[in-house]
Amino acid sequence: MSLAAFDSRSPLRPRAASGGVVPMLAALCVIAGLAGCGQVNGGYGGGTGVTPTTADAGAGSQANIASLTEVIQANPNDANAYNIRGTAHARGGDARAAIADFDHALKLDPNFHQAWANKGLAYRRIGRLDLAVEAYSRAIAIKPDYDPAYLGRGAARRQLGQFDGALADFSEAIRINPRNPGAYHDRALTRQSQGDKAGAMTDYSAAIERDASAPEPFNARGMLKVANGDLRGALDDFNGALNNDLYFGEAWINRGIVEEQLGDRKDALASCQRGAALVPTSKLGQDCVQRLAGAR
Repeated sequence: MSLAAFDSRSPLRPRAASGGVVPMLAALCVIAGLAGCGQVNGGYGGGTGVTPTTADAGAGSQANIASLTEVIQANPNDANAYNIRGTAHARGGDARAAIADFDHALKLDPNFHQAWANKGLAYRRIGRLDLAVEAYSRAIAIKPDYDPAYLGRGAARRQLGQFDGALADFSEAIRINPRNPGAYHDRALTRQSQGDKAGAMTDYSAAIERDASAPEPFNARGMLKVANGDLRGALDDFNGALNNDLYFGEAWINRGIVEEQLGDRKDALASCQRGAALVPTSKLGQDCVQRLAGAR
């Protein structure tokens, strides 16, 4: 859910989007990225960010871009005008055009910290994580209490495997804004990658306490509970994720696998079928369906 939401006033903020009993649960733990049961590549939909969102066709429409271009033509020295059009380009999926606009904004105002952070997320969208870290760092140097930049840099560092740096960034973001649920979720992912299951569990729970409407922390905590052998608790969390998002295919698959291990094969098949339909590329889901359907 690391999804990205674009804001013309602030940076492109990541929202901040699975044989037998032992082999199957082991497969689920691999998907979860759990040490000893790894790294979760999911993201949070509530304000931090690991995985950028898909394009927002409305914001990036030609009509909207044309309107913003008229504003720039009328105000060619307005850095914020370029920043706003850059966010529109980014929302429409054109990261390179977005970067060009952010660069123009920064040429006009080198201390425009939002534009630096926006540029960082745009670089993340095209896989230039090294440049993303540099851009976020510039934003932080200009405004050290700007938590979205720490969240973005932490996400890029985690993707680069720089877990200590990522952990430090997420912790600083939490210190600045302790009410942001996505920061706890992203720190949990990082701790999980480092094998700190207890710390990850604490942070997932903290994310849920601050925003019980987001499905990702429930799903991630459920997978962690699978690793700890708490299948009933995991089932509750997968249900919690689905209560928040009925189209969360991975949570359906995860629920189905746990239901199978708990002996409820009929419901397990229904869950895996629904999940596999939502995520047709999931081998875990397809295997679950084939295994359960073939056993009837």
